[in-house]
This record gives sequence, structure tokens and C-alpha cells, in this order.
Amino acid sequence: MPMVNRRQSLSTALIFPLLVLLSSVKNGNAGITSAFIRSEWPSVDIPINSEEFAVPKGHNAPQQVHITQGDYDGKAVIISWVTADGPGPSKVQFGKSEKSFDYTAEGTTTNYTFYKYKSGYIHQCLIDGLEYDTKYYYKIVSGESSREFWFQTPPQIDPDASYTFGIIGDLGQTYNSLSTLEHYMHSGGQTVLFVGDLSYADRYQYTDVGIRWDSWGRFVERSAAYQPWIWSAGNHEIEYMPYMGEVLPFKNYLHRYPTPYLASESSSALWYAIRRASAHIIVLSSYSPFVKYTPQWVWLREELKRVDREKTPWLIVLMHFLIYNSNEAHFMEGESMRAVFESCFIHYKVDVIFAGHVHAYERSYRISNVKYNVSSGDRYPVPDKSAPVYITVGDGGNQEGLASRFTHPQPDYSAFREASYGHSTLEIKNRTHAFYHWNRNDDGNKVPTDSFVLHNQYWGSNLRRRKLEKHHLRGVVGLLATD
Repeated sequence: MPMVNRRQSLSTALIFPLLVLLSSVKNGNAGITSAFIRSEWPSVDIPINSEEFAVPKGHNAPQQVHITQGDYDGKAVIISWVTADGPGPSKVQFGKSEKSFDYTAEGTTTNYTFYKYKSGYIHQCLIDGLEYDTKYYYKIVSGESSREFWFQTPPQIDPDASYTFGIIGDLGQTYNSLSTLEHYMHSGGQTVLFVGDLSYADRYQYTDVGIRWDSWGRFVERSAAYQPWIWSAGNHEIEYMPYMGEVLPFKNYLHRYPTPYLASESSSALWYAIRRASAHIIVLSSYSPFVKYTPQWVWLREELKRVDREKTPWLIVLMHFLIYNSNEAHFMEGESMRAVFESCFIHYKVDVIFAGHVHAYERSYRISNVKYNVSSGDRYPVPDKSAPVYITVGDGGNQEGLASRFTHPQPDYSAFREASYGHSTLEIKNRTHAFYHWNRNDDGNKVPTDSFVLHNQYWGSNLRRRKLEKHHLRGVVGLLATD
């Protein structure tokens, strides 16, 4: 390496930590309530006969194709699709070269009824033993019809693996939803962390419920067939409808959207964990029992013990309803889960918690309220360096519209809030820091609106930081010594 390049590398190594340090300085406790108001598209679903929901051409052609991670560490995917006219084969051909499908995997087929709606044939196929950081092409054949897609596997589990996650919640299937989805697809995101409320099909009745699940599957296929969507369930997936004779919660959701819950020793597809690149991601179910001694509570405590921050330094939690929220919509709904889990989140130094539910955007400072109890203690959240950042991204665009009424004055724990549609990205750079962006859908344009540098809770401790800096300094000195 020429001397000038070594000097540039050394300068970057010295200057970049300074920039990160400056970006972490907080301007007091004064939060921002954005005054932006946009003329949103009507909060109504796109007509069912729109081309956005077009059925693929060909008899019994595979449709509603989507993938999710299929194991604990990112070397497998679950590919799901539907055939409308008959079961056909449940096989996926795949390989590393376009038009060259050297391998075949076989899956399972099922269907179900919901009221008088009868689903198509739902196929789910696990492809495992994949290589890291590799592009795979896959082909789904159904009789004389076939369709081809591709996906990219994540880098190997490593503390400094860089990776970009997209975060979307409460999406629905309106023109606002379409704007969010299309903007996300140009964001550079590699995997979607979805925080619940998918189709909003429960806003319909009778056979239209199932029909709107089908249309949503075709709607998100443009992204979900090409990169994993990590699913979590919201209240709109419960679909408890006794007037239709449907009383089994999550029936449509669980039939259509599998998760790799067994890989993390979970007893339910509604809560589970995965590791991907440098992140350990925990998905919780806000609408399943979670108090002490319940299966979800027991599982979470064991899963947190399994987290190895030396390998996956970024600890991310997904849930649907929010623990901290200053919007009048759903205010205090997350208080019960906060009372149960907040102390665990702080003890294990969770970096960030993403939630949806409120149809607006909000980001908190690092705060906690663990000292509060019903008989004594501080009633108000206080700054806490060990606490996660809480981010609400329930702004995907569904037909219920925006939640525009925030409480006033803005609480000290709230850093930024705005009632607009949009999506977020989390760009993990290495084990110490990540860049977070929230992008507003501004009249059809993607507008970066809120951003900050997220510092890793584990590697941010003074002792570990000194250890890491010493390691990097040795590398720089060794590089100069070879000149």
C-alpha cells in the first residue's frame, strides 16, 4: 500500500471517532414536535381490481411469494407462495447463477377456511445449508407456469459485519402504503423488520377478509419475494370475529406467514429470535400472554441469556404496541408490558426497541421508569444510559389514517415526533455504531427527516471501548511498521 493511502487510512481512523463523538452530544432534553402537515392521499384501500394486486399470468401461477429467515443464524430461508387453482408441486429450484437451478427443495402444502372463504393452496419450503453473503436465484414451477426470483444471504455472523435493516409497521394496502413500500425499495435496506399490522383485512367482513389477505400478499411480493421480511403480529392479525364463527386468534396470519420459531426454542410462531450479520433480533408478541411464568416470559428470559454480544453486539427487540408513547392514540397501552419487561431490557442493555400501533413516528431518548411501583418510587421516566432507545414506526400508510394528536407539552423522554407516513432504516456499520434514518413520504418523495448515530450499548462501556481502541491502534501501528 502506498504511504499516502496509509496516511489517509490513519487520518480516517482518527477523525471518524471524533465525528461520531460529536454526533452523540445531546442538545439538552428539548424534544422536537414537527409542525409539518402534508396533504395525504385518502386513507382508503386501493381498489381490488387495481394492477397493484394483479394476479400473475398463467394457469395456477405461483403468487403472493415471500421469504423470511429460516433458521437461527441466517443460512436458511423459508419461501412461501400460493397457488389458486390446485395444489400442484411444492418444490423450489435454486442455484447461484441466473437461469441455472442446480438444486431442488421440497416443501409442504396446506389450505384453510375462514368463514365461507377458502384459501388457495399455501406452500412453504425450507431451503437450508446456504452459503453466507451469496446471491441465490430461485424458480417456483406450477404445472406449465413458473416464476423466477432471487435473494441475497447475509454476511457471516460477525461483530463488525455491516448490514442495513428496513423498519416498517402498520402498512395496509392504500396508496400511502404503496408510497412507503416503493420508497423503502430504493433505500438500500437488505431485510425488513416488520412490527405488526400487515393487511388490515380485519377491517372487512365475511369472505372479503380472506380476499384482502390475498391482495396484500400480491401487493408486498415486489419486495418480500426478494429479501426476508422478519414478521411480528399486531392487533389487526388477531381477527377474533365470533359473529362469523371465527374465534381462533391469528388464524389467517399463522397459516400464511411462517417464522423460524423452533430454531430459537420458542413454543410459538408469534415470538422467536434470529441472528443476522451482527444483530440479535428478538420478536415479541404483544397480544399473547407475557406476564410472569407464561411461556413467552420464560422463553424471553432464556433467550436473553443466550445473546452473545461478542458475536452479535446489536440487540434489537420488535413488538407491536409501544412501551413509551406521547400520542393520544393508544396512550399507556404498553404499560403492562413495560412493567414486566423493562428491567430485563435494561439489565441486558438492549440497543433499540421498534414498535408500531400508533400511526405516527416518534423516537425517545434513553430513559427508564424501573424505579416506579404502586407504593413508592419516582413516577416519571428518567434518563438511563443502560436503557434502549424506543422508536415508533406505525406510519406505514394503512386505511385508518394518521394519529395526529400528540400530548402537550412534549414529555422530556420524547426526542422527535411527527404524524406522517414513512419508513426507517438502521445501517449497522460495525460493533460500535449504527446510523438510523426515518424517511417521510412527502407528497410522493422520500424525505430524510430524523436521523442520529446509535451507539452500541455493550461496546460502549469504557472498559470495552478501551479494549477495542487498543486493538485498532495495534493494527494501525502494525500497518505503519510495514512501510
